[in-house]
Amino acid sequence: MTKASNLPYRPCAGIMLVNSDNQVFVGQRLDNPDSDAWQMPQGGIDAGETARDAALRELTEETGIAANKVDIIAESAQELFYDLPEELIGKIWKGKWRGQRQKWFLLRFNGHNTDINIATDHQEFSRWKWADAQQLPDMIVPFKKELYKAVLQEFIPHLQSV
Repeated sequence: MTKASNLPYRPCAGIMLVNSDNQVFVGQRLDNPDSDAWQMPQGGIDAGETARDAALRELTEETGIAANKVDIIAESAQELFYDLPEELIGKIWKGKWRGQRQKWFLLRFNGHNTDINIATDHQEFSRWKWADAQQLPDMIVPFKKELYKAVLQEFIPHLQSV
């Protein structure tokens, strides 16, 4: 087995989608129904795709929300990283990655809840809800907690000025 430290990080885009009340969209992963962990939409950046384009594609793939129903408010100044726990390395992503490096985007949702449909062709969530932004680090799996704190630290000032 390859040492985790020799593996690269998977390039990804993450989306902090907020509604008019500055609540954040979170979904419960379909592949982990027994967990009480919730997460924001995110996914890999395809070859030749920009992080921005990947974020909008992933948003539609995971939530059914069309790109014309959102405005991009901000993007993270730099990529944020997380490492998989040792027990997951080699079990997900065909063992190619040690974790993810993510460019994050803050998006304002301008639609209605009826525009959200998680039963997509690429369904990842079994349930969804709007959550208080400050609760996000306590809702995610432990190995992503610090990353979520960093996303909040960067994006909360934008929410306070909108």
